[in-house]
Amino acid sequence: MADKGHFSFDGVQLPFLQGQTILQAAADAGHYIPHLCYRPEFPPHGSCKLCSVKANGKFTSACFEPVTEGMKVESETPEIQGYRKRVVQMLFAEGNHYCPFCQQSGNCKLQAVAYHLGMEDTHYAHQYPRRQLDASHPDAMIDYDRCILCELCVRASRDVDHKQVFGVAGRGIEARLLVNSPSGLLGDSRFSITDAAAQVCPVGAIVPKKAAFAVPIGQRRYDTHDIGEELACPPSENKGD
Repeated sequence: MADKGHFSFDGVQLPFLQGQTILQAAADAGHYIPHLCYRPEFPPHGSCKLCSVKANGKFTSACFEPVTEGMKVESETPEIQGYRKRVVQMLFAEGNHYCPFCQQSGNCKLQAVAYHLGMEDTHYAHQYPRRQLDASHPDAMIDYDRCILCELCVRASRDVDHKQVFGVAGRGIEARLLVNSPSGLLGDSRFSITDAAAQVCPVGAIVPKKAAFAVPIGQRRYDTHDIGEELACPPSENKGD
């Protein structure tokens, strides 16, 4: 049996198993830490920074940082929640996330986290990017304006589907999602709607065709409960549930 210990999470003593990260230990104990680029079936990536907490007084990513005996973790403080809200506001300002017109509205994690954090505006000036829409595949499409570069599709295609359909090129504001095909289009790639990569996008960037309103608005995942009630993301999660 793995060694056990205890750490302080917002002043409450929680148990942890040796080797767990802060996010994993908190989730096992029923405490939600907002995140977008993390799923338990993939190695942590740490790209969104939304799960940032203070561990022993220093900012760190909860998906990466191992818990240690006696560690003091702060998560729900006004300072950290304010930081998370700014991160989400920047993601909205950097892309074109028009929730009322997006077929993922109600199933979108970015939208759900914004509600959870009480975001009422985007704070930052919108950049209104004009990126390509790829509808070349018969069963799915990519709206690059909604991609938050979490790289979940990259990891799923590489590690689960073993196809390496997706990749990210560039840095900073020049970073962008790429499709590995002769034309750069999804329809010319090895992508299939049954791929794991087709199921993991947390926003409306990679979406199936002909399924936009299979579940009516108002009855979707986050229309009926707060994302904080889910704690961790089970491997079987399907955003279209």
